[in-house]
Amino acid sequence: MIRKATVVILLVAIFAAAALTPASDALAATRYDGAWSLVIYTRSGPCDQSYRLSGQIVNGVIVYDGIGANVTGRVGSNGAAFVRVTSGSSYAVASGRLTTMRGAGTWRGRVSNGFCAGIWAAMRT
Repeated sequence: MIRKATVVILLVAIFAAAALTPASDALAATRYDGAWSLVIYTRSGPCDQSYRLSGQIVNGVIVYDGIGANVTGRVGSNGAAFVRVTSGSSYAVASGRLTTMRGAGTWRGRVSNGFCAGIWAAMRT
């Protein structure tokens, strides 16, 4: 089992792979805004087999409390997305595509005891 900080890194990196830029009043609401549920599946490496996460996208930005990591990424107007999360020597990157109701893609990451990779699926709740 991997430590809690690494789980948070993986979960947030994969969460909808949405636009992650500093929040600003200048940002307009996007069609991806709302509550989302995410399932992350590990296909290789020492990470747990699966994870579940719920969160929000607000003005194109992921809102997830309790993370002590550097999160950056973007989602294009067509839903194509990329996100990277780092904390110390651990990191995770995810890419995929969102629609207004669903999303899916792939992820990979490095944790203290090796490399992990897999897929993710998101659904608006």
